[in-house]
Amino acid sequence: MQLKSTLMTAALAAALSVPAAATAQQVTLMTGPQGGVWVPLGGSLKGMWEKAIPGLSVQAQPGAGIANVRGIDEGKAHIGFANTITTVDGLDGRPPYPKKVTKVCQMANLYPQYYQVVVPVDAKINSINDLKGKTMVTQPKGNTAEIVNVHLLQAYGMTYQSLSKVNFIASYTDAVSMMKDGHAQVFTLGTTVPASAVMDLASARDVKLIGIDAKALANMKKINPGYTKGTIKAGTYPKQDKDVDVIAYATHIIAACDLPEDMIYKMVKAMAANVADMSASNKAIAGLTPKIMAEDIGVPLHKGAAKFYREARAI
Repeated sequence: MQLKSTLMTAALAAALSVPAAATAQQVTLMTGPQGGVWVPLGGSLKGMWEKAIPGLSVQAQPGAGIANVRGIDEGKAHIGFANTITTVDGLDGRPPYPKKVTKVCQMANLYPQYYQVVVPVDAKINSINDLKGKTMVTQPKGNTAEIVNVHLLQAYGMTYQSLSKVNFIASYTDAVSMMKDGHAQVFTLGTTVPASAVMDLASARDVKLIGIDAKALANMKKINPGYTKGTIKAGTYPKQDKDVDVIAYATHIIAACDLPEDMIYKMVKAMAANVADMSASNKAIAGLTPKIMAEDIGVPLHKGAAKFYREARAI
């Protein structure tokens, strides 16, 4: 009798433990460099998703566009921020990817990104050609903005060797410090506008943006069709008195293709329902709709995302 009671108790305990185990899920979200917009936005998504999916635990960690794509493809992360131009490079197996990316799916497009070339006003730099012989600070090799550097210089007939020195630094905050101290004359980054890192720099030194001309843009589009022209409007930064044409692309959210369909469905649905919360972290997201989120950028939709977009009549 005692044995039967013990067995029944054990069975009941096991049965009760099943739902808890089934709902307890942990996913890794790769964001961006410290000081960039992906970090606070990642915090917003973490709170939103954990509220929408009981038992879900989202572990956010720093990353970067290309590193996030590779991290997900290699099974080191589940979800991440990325940039459309370099995600497509991964699917096509173009450098800096060592091989084609096959396990990454699209969740949602978010907002445009602007590649910005920032220089001190007194550095006598008025065009990309004037970067010859100057010291640059940028993100580590393989990051999206760093890849854009290579393509931009190529469009103007230059390479890194045309510069005096290039510093590859992960933190925008540390890059700004180098510019403030005069240890670099060129700061490049790909992010929204106004970029908090550029505003920080502008509070200490008079700086300006260096734009791109139509011929160089055409040359860059030959390298990667995902490049488009973006315009940073006059007044975006202190003492910016005219519009500046720059390279633009889009930020999107990617996920491992093998993540559960229902999980991704609920995550995307939560994002569409909480645009105001996301735009509180990044104003560029204001006005985001399911139609924009679902726009085809050459990356296959995750089944869960596709389910939501069909329901929302976005695809």
